[in-house]
Amino acid sequence: MESFWVLLLPLLVLILLFYLFSLDKVLWFIIITTPLSLNIKLKDFGLAVSLPGEPLMIGILILFLLKLLYDVRIDKKILYHPITLTVIANLSWITITSITSTMPWISFKFLLSRLWFIVCFYYFGILLFKNLKNINRFLWAYIMPFTIIIFYTLIMHSQYGFTVDTANWIMSPFYNDHTIYGAILAMYIPVIAYFIYNTQYTFAQKGISFVFLLIFIVALVLSFTRAAWISLAIAFALGAVMYFRINLKIIGLVGVIGLALFFVAKDRIFMKLEKNRQDSSSNLTEHVQSISNISSDASNLERINRWSAALRMFEKHPAIGFGPGTYAFKYAPFQFSYEKTIISTNAGNKGNAHSEYIGPLAESGVLGLLTFVAIVVAIFYTGISLYYQMEKSTKRALVLSLILGLTTYFVHGFLNNFLDTDKASVPVWGFAAALVAIQLYHHRKTTPDETQSASTNNV
Repeated sequence: MESFWVLLLPLLVLILLFYLFSLDKVLWFIIITTPLSLNIKLKDFGLAVSLPGEPLMIGILILFLLKLLYDVRIDKKILYHPITLTVIANLSWITITSITSTMPWISFKFLLSRLWFIVCFYYFGILLFKNLKNINRFLWAYIMPFTIIIFYTLIMHSQYGFTVDTANWIMSPFYNDHTIYGAILAMYIPVIAYFIYNTQYTFAQKGISFVFLLIFIVALVLSFTRAAWISLAIAFALGAVMYFRINLKIIGLVGVIGLALFFVAKDRIFMKLEKNRQDSSSNLTEHVQSISNISSDASNLERINRWSAALRMFEKHPAIGFGPGTYAFKYAPFQFSYEKTIISTNAGNKGNAHSEYIGPLAESGVLGLLTFVAIVVAIFYTGISLYYQMEKSTKRALVLSLILGLTTYFVHGFLNNFLDTDKASVPVWGFAAALVAIQLYHHRKTTPDETQSASTNNV
């Protein structure tokens, strides 16, 4: 009959068996393939899907929902954890604002994608990390294939002379642009630094980790992603504060003094910023100088344009917003002509609000922002308090690296937003799950191999 799709049936049966009897292997496959996944647009359905990962995530979400119908029991330690509660609050509000959305179809697609990311890599991630060694495996499972993308990008980039314009897109089709590529690079640099410190690693393993660290640093520099550079600098500043246990009163005093000096000299500062005409450049020094250019740099000005449009959208619907995921379809009329740049579009079809914080404000109103900020606060409260409770150990260093990795992402989140993609959601929710798992299952004064016998089949 020449129905060749029938040849896929054995593969589908095999996948179903993995879902039923070894779900952890499905999760590992998704993690390993995420950096290599491709975003495919299905124009007939108005959808975009990341292959091969997202269809498998949908299957895990369906299995999870069926399990809830059959057996509603969930480990109460997970269910009542502060991060879980804030995640549930955020998802609940996204559900409500999807019902009231100006584009319900778009909003419910957004809700479902957020659900399968959280279910796969936060909830099942916690279960997977009951075996402490799986945290390191999870980190390497993303780092190794991502390194393939780094080499691909550097080789392709070298053919164009490592120019800044080329850096914007050269990592496609695997990553949409240099901003998300740079964000992931910055996120994993503290983690790889932890592997070099890991006392359980041999000298050879530490040497290999050091080589990976150099590769990631070179790739980050050549990505020309200014937001990633800033986020990594702030993360390591936080790391220094935590590692040296600098008194919070001192930090607060420095902050107050800095704020006071800013207000005293704000006119002079703004005049200086307005005089900065240094645009993005392949010269690293000039590129750093362009970070503060708010007078002529198109990238910086376009962000301001997007944020301004988002705030006007919020002013129109402050309580419930326009609906999750709708910003890209609705922001065009809220642009002012004098704020547009050479990369602006009248159709409003070039992406999102460029902020994990302002975006929810426009799409889900004030509670959309507050519930998301609550997740961020819960993550850092969990991680930082856990770090200070632990004695000096490899586990404590792991906790610090996870906190710093998340710091890079959430600082970067002021300037870009990627949590609607699998590329960022896998590490972000996975890092959060690792912190929860360490706190719930591994925060005891026992031997380093305390969980060696834990089984991944708990998933």
